[in-house]
Amino acid sequence: MPCAYDFSLPGLAGGTVDLSAWRGKPMLIVNTASKCGFTPQYEGLQSLWSHTEHELIVIGVPSNDFGKQEPGDAAEISTFCSRNYGVSFPMTEKCHVKGPQTAPLFGWLASQGGFFSRPRWNFFKYVIDRQGQLSTWFSSLASPESGRVRDAVSRVILTR
Repeated sequence: MPCAYDFSLPGLAGGTVDLSAWRGKPMLIVNTASKCGFTPQYEGLQSLWSHTEHELIVIGVPSNDFGKQEPGDAAEISTFCSRNYGVSFPMTEKCHVKGPQTAPLFGWLASQGGFFSRPRWNFFKYVIDRQGQLSTWFSSLASPESGRVRDAVSRVILTR
């Protein structure tokens, strides 16, 4: 059965973000954008990454699919994220998270979570368990610092 660890995406700074490198670790995968009302969620994502001491792998996936809110190139996205939010978690190159050119990872996430789990805006969040399976997902409205998201993250971190 396929799992999240079977996927990879081009890295924002070059190279590849190969999810198999974190086999056995829980992940939080988020489609991001720099010019969105939800962009301040980068701060909460960075906090989760830092406060879990990288036990939770946070992966940002920039996308320009919603409102053209990620217009920049890789260098601009990287500079924006580090300068404004101190982002140090792995980021991928900009990719499609909906439509005919959807990145395979997001196609798999949608197949696992069902119709409503498909990103309908920036900052949809996908919690992946230690077996690489989708545990749960959250819409843009759920802040990374909300009790619901933190509880879901705690569950996948504590489950061995």
